[in-house]
Amino acid sequence: MTYVTAGKEYARDSRYLTTRITADGRDGFPVEPGRYRLVVSRACPWASRAVVVRRLLGLEEALPMAVAGPVHDERSWTFDLDPGGRDPVLGIERLQEAYLARDPGYDRGITVPAVVDVPTGKVVTNDFARITIDMSLEWTAFHRPGAPELYPAALRPEIDAVNEVVYADVNNGVYRAGFAGSQEAYDAAYARLFARLDELSDRLARSRYLVGDTITEADVRLFTTLVRFDAVYHGHFKCNRRKLTEMPVLWAYARDLFQTPGFGDTVHFGHIKQHYYRVHSDINPTGIVPAGPDLSGWLAPHEREVLGGRPFGDGTAPGPVAPGERVPAVVP
Repeated sequence: MTYVTAGKEYARDSRYLTTRITADGRDGFPVEPGRYRLVVSRACPWASRAVVVRRLLGLEEALPMAVAGPVHDERSWTFDLDPGGRDPVLGIERLQEAYLARDPGYDRGITVPAVVDVPTGKVVTNDFARITIDMSLEWTAFHRPGAPELYPAALRPEIDAVNEVVYADVNNGVYRAGFAGSQEAYDAAYARLFARLDELSDRLARSRYLVGDTITEADVRLFTTLVRFDAVYHGHFKCNRRKLTEMPVLWAYARDLFQTPGFGDTVHFGHIKQHYYRVHSDINPTGIVPAGPDLSGWLAPHEREVLGGRPFGDGTAPGPVAPGERVPAVVP
């Protein structure tokens, strides 16, 4: 598979299926517990946002999850982790089948996360930025008792503003560096990435969380990039001014979130490394997956409590991870 176009900067295809699942069903898809299936890969940072938010809000029973394997080919993500290589609910081998059921002429990316309507087997949406917001705003009838407010009305303008620059320069910025097809494109992406990380570090030196004094959607979005930084982005994507572990404020912030129920207990470092180093064959043609980095530091004390803040606001932490959704511990 080819991800780099020689002489060109990387441009993400952002043509998503934007149909929404809402409480009033105005797009034809009302919120109904058990009707939909959230398809993810734990390797993917965009899908990992949905996994974290779903767990924080307690939507595990209302919105069941299918986990695709960490690698894919030109056609699609596959369900090779399931017996017989088929999702046990949708009965399909490839996520592509659900996209083609929605649109036989579908010619865009077969991406995760995707929400599939189980009765029809059709993808409803793969609009990853909207999926997590709608989990917060449209699925409220099925939130667990004590679920946090991840997108509070009073803070939405600030959350949106933070999310916009974090997406452009960090979430997508690492890809713009890693998939750059020219030195100039790489240099520009690298500079933007680290300038923004420096700004975020300054902000987080004064505040435990990005917006307000509780975890919000903004923290979820930054976390899923930071948790992959040393494992894949630093080396594989050449984002190597410093490792995350060499950026004291961001490293402590990331550890704080990782050790918060709902974050680190959704992260599968094995899947992350398998995906990036095996799938991106044009920038890692040997397919060799590095043995490192050492993950034990993720459990080291972060001392961010001195900044105050209440992770879940007036809510509570989610309970234990469901047995079928557990990930390997970073330190066995």
